[in-house]
Amino acid sequence: MSPQRSTRPAPDEGVEAAFGEPAERRGGTSHGVPTQADVARHAGVSAQTVSRVVTGTDRVDEQTRERVQASMRELGYRPNRAARALRSARYRSIGVVMSDLTSYGSVRTWEAISRAGAASGYAVALVPTARFDRSAVAEAIERARDQAVDGLVIAIGDHLSAGEDLPLPDDLPVVVVDASALEDRSFVDTDQTMGAGQAVEHLLALGHRTVHHVAGPERSYSAVRREQGWRTALARAGCAPPPLERGDWSAQSGYDAGCRLRERPDVTAVFAANDQMALGVLRALHEANIPVPARVSVVGFDDMPEAAQFWPPLTSIHQEFDEVGRAAVDVLLAGLDDREAVRRLLVPTRLVVRDSTAHAPRKANT
Repeated sequence: MSPQRSTRPAPDEGVEAAFGEPAERRGGTSHGVPTQADVARHAGVSAQTVSRVVTGTDRVDEQTRERVQASMRELGYRPNRAARALRSARYRSIGVVMSDLTSYGSVRTWEAISRAGAASGYAVALVPTARFDRSAVAEAIERARDQAVDGLVIAIGDHLSAGEDLPLPDDLPVVVVDASALEDRSFVDTDQTMGAGQAVEHLLALGHRTVHHVAGPERSYSAVRREQGWRTALARAGCAPPPLERGDWSAQSGYDAGCRLRERPDVTAVFAANDQMALGVLRALHEANIPVPARVSVVGFDDMPEAAQFWPPLTSIHQEFDEVGRAAVDVLLAGLDDREAVRRLLVPTRLVVRDSTAHAPRKANT
């Protein structure tokens, strides 16, 4: 009995049967995974030109670059990271070590860095750490290094334990975001002190004698700098800072602080260190039938999208998260070429005035 002939089509026959045309005519390849040579033939350029596009060099005109990239997409070509790294000594990948993924500011910072990295042709690997001691941060940095990255963005928003410093590597470019300003490391952040000063100056210009502050947690660098900005702005105006209220960034902690503040008849202006705590302050005042801003004005920090929907719409300090992300990536990539340079950048904030602030009530000034 003769062996039964297999009815399974040959690879190319199966592709043609499934799609009605040969792989070559569909823009694919007849030998499996597309190569740079396939892309070069498809785009009508040399293999060297394709290599230049893959490695991101500038010696390719924009029209040719777009044609090669279109061929890559059509063929489904994906550059091999390992091979590309051997040729260029770069993996085109950035590691981001973050200590907090719960707050609005941290999430926006991560999003901004991720978008900026992608726009520059770099993959971005997130490496979170739940603890804030030196060993946990060092472990997270090692995990990032294991992913074959060209450099690191370190976004550690909280202080480490007393006497500990960030265990930053010496053999990789590093940019620190939202942490202590290290003299020998590149640093990018929002100008937190400037923003707090804008909030205080706005309220004092409305005739309020002083400004009460609901601060963030003491372990937070951002909270500390905003508190310093509040104190500095009051001192510059000749005002003694009133007793501080402390929160933990949550709306509940803002509400608790607002319940204490509403018991004090001298309170006419409150600056909360973020919008969530400002929301809690507004609720506490509303429950006590204290009108905002007729009797008490409230300013937040972050200018989250929902701030315009609070009641009343919240005056807030706007952070340029996208600019911080772009700057962090730009500074890091510049450090790939010049390891010795230390770049330090504070991104300005701006005051967004809405309906939660008004002139101080006359009774408070008599």
